[in-house]
Amino acid sequence: MNVVFACLDADTLGGIQQVTHTLAHGLAGRGHEVHVVGLHRADAPFRYVERPRYRQHLISRTPVGPQGRLARLRADRRLRELLGPMRPGFAVLTSPGVVTRLSRLLPGSLRPIGQYHGSYEHARGCWHLGSIRKHYPRLDQAVFLSDDDAWLFAENALLPNTWTLPNPLAAWPDAVSPLSSPRVLGVGRLEGVKRFDRLITAFARSGAPPSWELHLIGDGGELERLRAHAAREGVADRVVFRGRVPAARMPAEYRDASLVALTSEHEGLPIVLLESAAHGVPAVAFDVSGGVRSVASALVPPADVDAFAAELGRLIGSAPERRRLGAAARQRAEDFRLDPVLDRWEALFAHIDR
Repeated sequence: MNVVFACLDADTLGGIQQVTHTLAHGLAGRGHEVHVVGLHRADAPFRYVERPRYRQHLISRTPVGPQGRLARLRADRRLRELLGPMRPGFAVLTSPGVVTRLSRLLPGSLRPIGQYHGSYEHARGCWHLGSIRKHYPRLDQAVFLSDDDAWLFAENALLPNTWTLPNPLAAWPDAVSPLSSPRVLGVGRLEGVKRFDRLITAFARSGAPPSWELHLIGDGGELERLRAHAAREGVADRVVFRGRVPAARMPAEYRDASLVALTSEHEGLPIVLLESAAHGVPAVAFDVSGGVRSVASALVPPADVDAFAAELGRLIGSAPERRRLGAAARQRAEDFRLDPVLDRWEALFAHIDR
């Protein structure tokens, strides 16, 4: 069958993009014709798949942002020229912005599926919920990351067409962490929404022995502010800012960690939780979504830094408990392996065709 994934930008370093390319490559490997469409170019393009089996298309070379009328008309024409001749299939629209932008441009031969990578808790706090309530009921299917979120959107956004499809793991590791290294790992963009300041504070208050370190992987505009925050908390010599690490190196990073920590304001189903679980590394996270609840080892009330510090300290102090939780996390991660998730996508396509 023909499957089109459309993103606002398809080559930014981010969760939506990583999941899109993982699904596209996997479905193409099963013999489907797959296209990934980026409506805009990323400021710093990132390559997710070295030898993709799918086709990639860029509509506009300008970054995401306001477009003039002529630029929008030219982009609309390019989209119609690209999508119009395609054989029948499905168009997976990966965010509310893409749904709003493309719904009126899709040919009748492409059945629209609205995918939402966030949580209900996040959507109701911004414009997303209103947009989903307005546009998603007209789509063939509205896809969410967890049963909890699908139910909340069905009840509160009055959606009659919800479906659950989790994010997939791109690969399954054979080796797991021994959970013996004195290292807590945080992964993500160094931006405000990730709230690494809270993680640094929690680490400082956890009572971790002096040998333990907090390693933060990622780059972004908050780097210097976070360095200063670590100094104020008295842990500047134990918080290691690693910068961006290539994807090929991340398995080694998980194997060198004993805990993963996630302190974001909001998340859908973070890839870092799936990858750490697959490596047998337990994770402490704020309870901000059904997706996080489906995979995190230890949940803490949102924004409760003292509770987060206490849970970090408990697990830092107990290797047997880390091993128990790590083994359970790896078992849960089996449900997110690529092949079972691809099976569920193909089941969705069959359901729509019926």
